[in-house]
Amino acid sequence: MSKMSIDAGRDATALRRHALSGPAMGARWSATFFAADDVEEAALTRRLQAAVEKVEQQMSTFRPDSDLERLNAAPIGAWMPIPRELMHVLSTALEIGRLSGGAFDIGVGDLVRAWGFGASPGPDGGRIAGLAGRPSFEPPKTLQLDPAGCRARRLAPLRLDLAGIAKGFGVDELAREMRGAGLSSWLVGIDGEMRAEGLKPDGRPWTVAHERPSAGERDILGVLELSGAAVATSGNYRHRVEVAGRVLSHTMDPARGAPLENDLCAVTVLGETCMAADAWATALLVRGASEGPALARRLGLAALFVRADGTMEGTGPLAQAAAA
Repeated sequence: MSKMSIDAGRDATALRRHALSGPAMGARWSATFFAADDVEEAALTRRLQAAVEKVEQQMSTFRPDSDLERLNAAPIGAWMPIPRELMHVLSTALEIGRLSGGAFDIGVGDLVRAWGFGASPGPDGGRIAGLAGRPSFEPPKTLQLDPAGCRARRLAPLRLDLAGIAKGFGVDELAREMRGAGLSSWLVGIDGEMRAEGLKPDGRPWTVAHERPSAGERDILGVLELSGAAVATSGNYRHRVEVAGRVLSHTMDPARGAPLENDLCAVTVLGETCMAADAWATALLVRGASEGPALARRLGLAALFVRADGTMEGTGPLAQAAAA
């Protein structure tokens, strides 16, 4: 089968561009693909919507009845059954946390709420002060997973938050549905986290705009070409709050126990899965403009770092993009 084809026996010239979308995780999911006119768009839309709905029901902190929130509310030390998808995401999160030296930390849920992000209505000075003297509950030490039994338990009162990885996993689930529908030339995404497969009928890869990290405006910094890859970006220019006259980012710095403040504006990561790219973009952003690129090179990650002064640095295949 040609990389440009979608259905065996279909002539590429007979393929038409289709675009579907729907609500997902406080944003929108999208799917663009090439197929014949007789593709059942309504049925595919239902499959894609059900896929992201399943992820939200398992991993959202906005739903008190989600599997993640049930785990957060469970008694300390009590094993809780969890779906295999949530187990996969938690296991991956702990591994990336280990490889990043703790920069990616899913145990910052209380910090996220105290500073006014996630499901919180706004910053809470009392809660922020109360967390200042609390010991850190590193997830590898305080979250125990039993993959064989598909269950998990907290060994300390930490609140888990998967905002830095669940959206990427949601994109991977969209990709799985596209493949399951027999499609092989598509671009799917949720709020800027994207994954592409195959080539367009003209033989070119899919293109994704790389946004300039500027608060309050939408501008393009460059364009990335994708085929058989995923891309995710983490930055300090969206989802911000003002506290005591300071504008703070939603990304938490586990080492400081407070919103991240360093010399990076954004980090973009390419990967085989959007889940990994999503988590690594956050981890490298937390590591900063010096340690982040060094870690990416050591692990062989393709990443693009945009500093506060507008300069860029790339690693792996994105090194050339930074120099352009």
